[in-house]
Amino acid sequence: MNNFYHLCFVVQDIGRATEDLTRTLGVTWSPVRAGTLGDWDYSIVFSVEGPPFFEVIQGPAGSPWDATEGSRFDHIGYWSNDVMADKQRLAVRGAPIEFDSCPYGRSFTYHRLDSIGARIELVDLAVQPGFRDTWAHDVAVMPPLDLDELNRLPGEVEPPGHGGGHRFRSGPPGEDPMTSA
Repeated sequence: MNNFYHLCFVVQDIGRATEDLTRTLGVTWSPVRAGTLGDWDYSIVFSVEGPPFFEVIQGPAGSPWDATEGSRFDHIGYWSNDVMADKQRLAVRGAPIEFDSCPYGRSFTYHRLDSIGARIELVDLAVQPGFRDTWAHDVAVMPPLDLDELNRLPGEVEPPGHGGGHRFRSGPPGEDPMTSA
């Protein structure tokens, strides 16, 4: 199983949201920080507990964090070794790019999964040291999403140079990889 490192809520009132999560679940928070991406000013905070962390963002109308229709669960966040390649791979797998921060000089993308009503975020692993310095001082290095391992059955290998598509199972003939231990 690939490890996500945070769950994000996009909210109308960051103070109220963090107070509610503290009161009901005992979550503690790092200090809220202000940020800017393009023309959008936003507020962001991560829980002290994690991974996985809670992330809460309050952004303006029209931004990637627009909550004018109500606060909501927004995305599951993963580290990526290669955002440029992984964003295309997720799009091919049915999670189209909804927002790409690369034109703004940042390296994260949001991918829409309508079936769950939320997004997947890919964040460049190169910024993890800065994340840990800012939000998660005592946290060990967190692993990236490994799209090569997804959907691979036990004993399954990909032929060298195949690059995707059909996968072949190694192991005794006639053994069902879905039911054998």
